[in-house]
Amino acid sequence: METYIFYGLALIGLGVSFRKDKEKTRTALKKSWKSLENILPQLLTMILLISVLLAYLNTSLISRLIGGESGWVGVVLAAVVGSITMIPPFVAFPTASMLLKAGAGFMQIGAFVSTLTMVGIVTMPVEMKYFGKKMTLYRNILAFIFSFAVAFLIQGVTG
Repeated sequence: METYIFYGLALIGLGVSFRKDKEKTRTALKKSWKSLENILPQLLTMILLISVLLAYLNTSLISRLIGGESGWVGVVLAAVVGSITMIPPFVAFPTASMLLKAGAGFMQIGAFVSTLTMVGIVTMPVEMKYFGKKMTLYRNILAFIFSFAVAFLIQGVTG
C-alpha cells in the first residue's frame, strides 16, 4: 500500500513540476533516464548473481553461517564478507532482504550492510591516492568497528 502512495506522490510532484517549468522537467526526466540506463546493468547483474547464489545455498546453510543462532561469529563473518564485497547501496538493501528471507539474522545483516556500504577494501587503492594511506586506514577501521555497533543496536532492538 505504501508503494502506491509513494508512486502517487511522485506522479503528483511530476505534474506540479511539469506545470511550473516544462523544459526543466523534460531535462530532469532525460537525466533520470540516463541514470537508470547506467544503473540497470549493475542492478540486474547483482540480483541475478544473488538469486543464483541463493538457489545453490539452501536456507539451512545460510542460517548456520549468518543466521540469528550464529551469534557474533556470524556477525564477524558477515562483516568480513561485506568489507570485501563491492556492491552499491541500491543493491545492498534488496540483497539484505533476500538474505533475511533465506534465514539470515537481523544482527548479521546489519553488520553486512554496514560494512558493504561503508568499508571499501576493494576501493582502498583509489581512496589512498586521494586521501592518503593513514586517513583511508582510519576511515575503514572505524567503519568496520561501527558495523559491530550497528549489529549490537539491532540486537537490542530485535532482542
